[in-house]
Amino acid sequence: MAESMKGLKRSNRCTEVSNQNIGETVTVMGWVQKRRNLGSLIFVDLRDRSGILQIVFDEKDVGADGFKKAETIRNEFVLAVVGRVEKREGAVNENLKTGDIEIRANSLRILSESQTPPFPVEDSETIRDEVRLKYRYLDLRRPRLQRNLKLRSDVTTLVRSFMADEGFIEIETPMLTKSTPEGARDYLVPSRVHPGNFYALPQSPQIFKQLLMCSGFDRYLQITKCFRDEDLRADRQPEFTQIDMELSFVDVDDVIDVNERLLKHLWKKVLGVDIPTPFKRMTWQEAMDRYGSDKPDTRFGMELKDVSDIVAGCGFGVFTGALENGGSVRAINANGQGAMPRKKIDALVDFAKGYGAKGLAYVAINEDGTLKSSFAKFMTEDEMNRLVERLEGKPGDLLLFAADKNKIVYEVLGALRLEIAKNLGLLDKDTYNFLWITEFPLLEYSEEENRYVAMHHPFTMPMEEDIELLETDPGKARAKAYDIVLNGTELGGGSVRIHQADIQEKMFDVIGLEKEVAEERFGFLLTAFKYGVPPHAGLAYGLDRLVMHMVKEDNIRDVIAFPKVKDASCLMSEAPNVVDEKQLEELYIKSLAGDES
Repeated sequence: MAESMKGLKRSNRCTEVSNQNIGETVTVMGWVQKRRNLGSLIFVDLRDRSGILQIVFDEKDVGADGFKKAETIRNEFVLAVVGRVEKREGAVNENLKTGDIEIRANSLRILSESQTPPFPVEDSETIRDEVRLKYRYLDLRRPRLQRNLKLRSDVTTLVRSFMADEGFIEIETPMLTKSTPEGARDYLVPSRVHPGNFYALPQSPQIFKQLLMCSGFDRYLQITKCFRDEDLRADRQPEFTQIDMELSFVDVDDVIDVNERLLKHLWKKVLGVDIPTPFKRMTWQEAMDRYGSDKPDTRFGMELKDVSDIVAGCGFGVFTGALENGGSVRAINANGQGAMPRKKIDALVDFAKGYGAKGLAYVAINEDGTLKSSFAKFMTEDEMNRLVERLEGKPGDLLLFAADKNKIVYEVLGALRLEIAKNLGLLDKDTYNFLWITEFPLLEYSEEENRYVAMHHPFTMPMEEDIELLETDPGKARAKAYDIVLNGTELGGGSVRIHQADIQEKMFDVIGLEKEVAEERFGFLLTAFKYGVPPHAGLAYGLDRLVMHMVKEDNIRDVIAFPKVKDASCLMSEAPNVVDEKQLEELYIKSLAGDES
């Protein structure tokens, strides 16, 4: 039967006890990780968030009743133990912080009993994700996840402290906002007191932080929840946390400077790692040309090479057809993979097709320097030699080619180089390659909507020298936007904002946003801008992604306390779920789910 605390107070967490405390009486509390009954002695590994401490129950110390109680202990029982700290009589456990000491109990209280858990609470990789997430409260007892969340807490504490020293003021912005459908889908919240109207949960605090710049808070910070109704993946959740900032009277270099120093500070304080600054910078166009991605992983080579000029007059229709349609032919060199079996090459072809490729062409360079190729019969010997030379091919290498529209070629080869690097073990998690990507396209053309749309958002400032292009060739205009990338993951992004009314008007014109529609969606911001707005810029990090890299996890679920799964549901709480008809009536809502009419 569970007992109460009865005035008992914990004196130490488990690993706060050390050999410095030998001879002292302490009170520790926690969960039973493991018990071993040796007849005359019972050993218990007691676990709390700090770690594990061995407890020894001996009848002569704890009494007959206490020993009988100790015999009932099972895994995950919650105990309070009073006892004397002693040097271990048995072998020292080098794997434990407290491996050289133990507590000889003289008092035991069982504060709570436990059923047999559905999986052992230990750092095992064999537990199915579905089970882990259904019993997330048990999963979170595992040391690895507790370390992850502790580190996440340390990061937010350090961010607040560092940014306060830099003059930032933390200000909360609303969670119930107005829907402005530019970008991802909103999560909508019906209003009871305004029938038929809806709030939107914020995709970011973008408009409010710009208003704060208008209000004179020239350095704003917020660590806040944001919501996007998007499909999930390993580094994306429907609700996520942003480290959000905005600065007045600054340009690109000012934002980059404070953020490089922030990241350097975090990596040093949390991980003990010195990150060299300044970080490398690369334009968006260079990143796409070299890596096929605007968030390139630069821990390994295998860079893309454009071979369009070499194959322009060849007899291989796949190549020439792509060029005639305004595309390109590019390739990567998978160094040392020339002997890859055909079955594995076919698997890479299937992988590439998943990214829109119609196929992959290849050249394997044999150890004797001869070539084995899927398209050599259409090429001259000179063309083949020039391809090998352009790709710096050596005996034993495998050259992989994609031909299509540039967008598809970039996506295919960008994903392919990552897949090959992963298969070859080239992704070193102890290497931290930070990189700024700059000069993004300001706009991208939406075939679906038959118009230009803002690549970031419609308040992003064009490069000054490209402002005229908004009227003559908007697709070529570059943005004063920047992303911070780490090892192939976009940690955060931002831009300099438009603060001049005439440029903002041009931007709205280019994306086909009529004056009345702009006024309806963003009227309060545009009105605020009429009363003196400073030049300003900002940046937001995905806190979950940042911490994921710091703890070397592959999925952000492992740095979030209660994450969702792929269909945006919570296996533990069973959200989302149906609600009472009465609640819907109060909100003037009728559900059409399952309605056949």
